[in-house]
Amino acid sequence: MERSNEDLLPSLLFKLNDNQLALEAAILELSNWVEQRGSTDVANNVRGALEAIDKNEEFIKMTLSVMMAPE
Repeated sequence: MERSNEDLLPSLLFKLNDNQLALEAAILELSNWVEQRGSTDVANNVRGALEAIDKNEEFIKMTLSVMMAPE
């Protein structure tokens, strides 16, 4: 069965969101490492930048679940 581009879009967005969350976790680990070495300001700046991912995560998950739900 061939999938249309429209059918692939929700799966693509789901995978991109997974990648984004994995990158967030990795960057957070790096910010913790930086902070342990005395660069608290840098670590806090990084965490502040990551807040956008946290703010948007619930909306993204909700939208993906709607897009992936069978009609």
